[in-house]
Amino acid sequence: MPTLTLSAARLADGRRVDVRIVDGVIESVEPTGAGEPGIPSDSVVECGGRLLTPSLVNGHAHLDKTFMGGTWQPHRPGTTVRERVAAERDIRASLDAPIIDRARTLASALLAEGTTSIRTHVDIDAELELLGLEAVLALREEFAGSLDLQVVAFPQSGILHEPGVAGLLEAAVRDGADVVGGLDPAGFDGDATAHLDVVFSLAERYDRAVDIHLHDLGELGIAQILDIAARTRSAGLGGRATISHAYSLGSVGVDRVREVADALAAAGVSIMTNGPTGPMPDVRVLREHGVTVFSGSDNIRDAWWPYGSADMLDVARTVAYQSDFRTDDELAVALDLVTGSAARALGDPEHTIGVGHAATVMLLDCETPAEAVVASPDRLLVLTRGVPVAGRWRSTVEP
Repeated sequence: MPTLTLSAARLADGRRVDVRIVDGVIESVEPTGAGEPGIPSDSVVECGGRLLTPSLVNGHAHLDKTFMGGTWQPHRPGTTVRERVAAERDIRASLDAPIIDRARTLASALLAEGTTSIRTHVDIDAELELLGLEAVLALREEFAGSLDLQVVAFPQSGILHEPGVAGLLEAAVRDGADVVGGLDPAGFDGDATAHLDVVFSLAERYDRAVDIHLHDLGELGIAQILDIAARTRSAGLGGRATISHAYSLGSVGVDRVREVADALAAAGVSIMTNGPTGPMPDVRVLREHGVTVFSGSDNIRDAWWPYGSADMLDVARTVAYQSDFRTDDELAVALDLVTGSAARALGDPEHTIGVGHAATVMLLDCETPAEAVVASPDRLLVLTRGVPVAGRWRSTVEP
């Protein structure tokens, strides 16, 4: 079995340890120099006190939408979700690179920056049908072993707004989508009950997770959040349901947020935020009430948003900035949003550095989690289940 030792690595709590990896699994984590002598490794990386953390997780991406890998596309403005959807559908007809090539470019960029797990929402609509899904599923096979892709069947143009989309979502789930998506059940589709009936019926029948984009503000959004929480409890989907964005939680008073947070925590519904320019859920309050909060990139250089670096530490820093995080402990929370918390929301509660866990980790050219968020240091080494997949030291540690 191939073995690798990461010598004198610094953990988030400041300890210097030697991490021994056997066949992709962490066999031991011992204080540096305290391990049993005479046990050789096929490869040894001298970490020199640099920070070792779980690898990055992008809990909300849109690989099929990106313009990366094609020619530059000028941004077309739009003030509402419906206007943005229409602009995107117009633009995508003229793109010069196929979905899989553009998605591959973005996935490769994310991997290079230390992201080894992605939940990607893939558009399912009457025009595209399953074309985007087919491309992303092929990409998932292509990156197997280095990058784990979780695929959401996402009705970007609504479920009720276009005839046939509910059937397409079911076909997407049968063909390999892991998660059933939704979009503004009230604000976009105009009938929250009918929209959520489709989403949760598919999730229950096919044993899938749920992830719903929710941009609606104020009590309109809050009512849908509470409905989703109730449906999650009824369906036994606790720990497998997510509300992405949840802008309404940033547009009501803190006492109301606390009430809703208790309902979310009791139901096991997580909240994804990418640090938007608009209303943002209060990360502190939600976490205080036991809600799993995590982050994702959302759009990167596409019809919705011309920005994005493919570095999830940039996202962590943006959320920290928007949350007014300043202390080292607060900045460590921001790192958790794109590592452990994101992994838990995606169904992997063991994305951590511990004996018996998969060695899916990254070595950063810094010393503390706070520094990692603030400085976005070099990714020196990225491992997926013990296999080097990125980082400038990759070529020197191949088992």
